[in-house]
Amino acid sequence: MRETIRFAWGANSLGDFVVAMSNKGIVALEFSSMRTAMEDALSIRFAEAELERAQQELAGVIETVAGAIDDPAKVCDLPLDLRGTLYEVQVWLMLREIPAGQTTNYGALAAKLGSRDPRDATAAIATNPIAVIVPCHRVIKKDGSISGYRWGVRRKRALLAREQRVVGE
Repeated sequence: MRETIRFAWGANSLGDFVVAMSNKGIVALEFSSMRTAMEDALSIRFAEAELERAQQELAGVIETVAGAIDDPAKVCDLPLDLRGTLYEVQVWLMLREIPAGQTTNYGALAAKLGSRDPRDATAAIATNPIAVIVPCHRVIKKDGSISGYRWGVRRKRALLAREQRVVGE
């Protein structure tokens, strides 16, 4: 029996986003305004699965995710189905341990993983398929500057600013 991956679209102040879920939890949360291209990318990523649009069924999930994007300091307890190499999943779980309003850098993350070379950690962060809930936006350069973000530096700045505002209250 083929696995079913359900997906739905949402929108908020940072733009359109898609959430894809297995029976275990979220497998993807990505920002994109190019819906057809994103749905094609999901079809390729989950080629062994039946991809099913489930806008009504996932309405509550979309609402929760939109709230998490608007307030990334808020705990989002939606289940996740992290799919990657053992190393990638380890990195993504470490990202979830970074408190809202705080940041770390690629080198510090690599050191915590037992490596002096931040490139492996950087590569794992770059493949993170779950925006905001797996907060890769909380990783910055060693000098404190904001580096690239899979979904745009503008979004990364906005997410970090929102966390600073909420934590500062």
